[in-house]
Amino acid sequence: MAGIEQEVWDLEITAKNNLLDFRVKDVWHYRDLLFLLVRRDFVSFYKQTILGPLWFFIQPLFTTVIYTFIFGNLAAIPTDGLPQPLFYLAGITAWNYFSDCLVKTSSVFTTNASLFGKVYFPRLIVPLSIVVSNLIRFAVQMLLFLIMMGIYFVKGATFQPNLYLLLFPFLLLLMAMLGLGLGMIISAMTTKYRDLTFLVTFGIQLMMYLTTVIYPLSVVERKYPHYAWMVKYNPITSLIECFRYGFLGQGTFTFTSLMMTTLTTFVIMIVGVIIFNRVERTFVDTV
Repeated sequence: MAGIEQEVWDLEITAKNNLLDFRVKDVWHYRDLLFLLVRRDFVSFYKQTILGPLWFFIQPLFTTVIYTFIFGNLAAIPTDGLPQPLFYLAGITAWNYFSDCLVKTSSVFTTNASLFGKVYFPRLIVPLSIVVSNLIRFAVQMLLFLIMMGIYFVKGATFQPNLYLLLFPFLLLLMAMLGLGLGMIISAMTTKYRDLTFLVTFGIQLMMYLTTVIYPLSVVERKYPHYAWMVKYNPITSLIECFRYGFLGQGTFTFTSLMMTTLTTFVIMIVGVIIFNRVERTFVDTV
């Protein structure tokens, strides 16, 4: 009697896997799905809107106008000698990308529960698609920021872009990783504790005031030295300050703070992947 030949499979799905496995090979194999999810996020969000992608311009522009009026004129908060709209728009552009990645990733399991329960694909594809789709919005807002820089340059405003601009891709990567890591941690927790969804919604707005979106770090350190540590050691603060310093030449930036943020970001990212990989096995039974 002939022995049973061992079957060879192209793809084998098992319940056990390494918690630190980023599944890069699987993600690359499903790259077409990644692009489809990015397209879905973009089309579904603006499909039934009148202005469509113009909201990418309108939202940061109106926010900049409001911040300029309230914080720049009424509260008279200094902006390190920079034109107020440029100062606020720089912070808004960086903050929006981070916060969008965090908020949308934080509801991955609950939002896509029906999809996850029907078909197999690397679950990491979904949060990655959120990070990539938000890059489109970031690129448009970045274009608006560069246009405003050009306008103020023509008007003779004083700001000095420098070689720290070369750190821009690295800063963008850290923003994405920080938002992705925190979002995956929160998403895993919301499978059991739905209250976190509401906490994230307004918590991210409060967290913005612990960054330097609406005020320079130098002002906080000078006027409120006892509370400045909460802003200074916020990981996103050093990213915003470095972003401003590179493009506008003003900001409290040090390589020490950037390295601390980098280390913190990688730790959060690793913890996020571990928790995400662990929860994805059983979350369907919980949601």
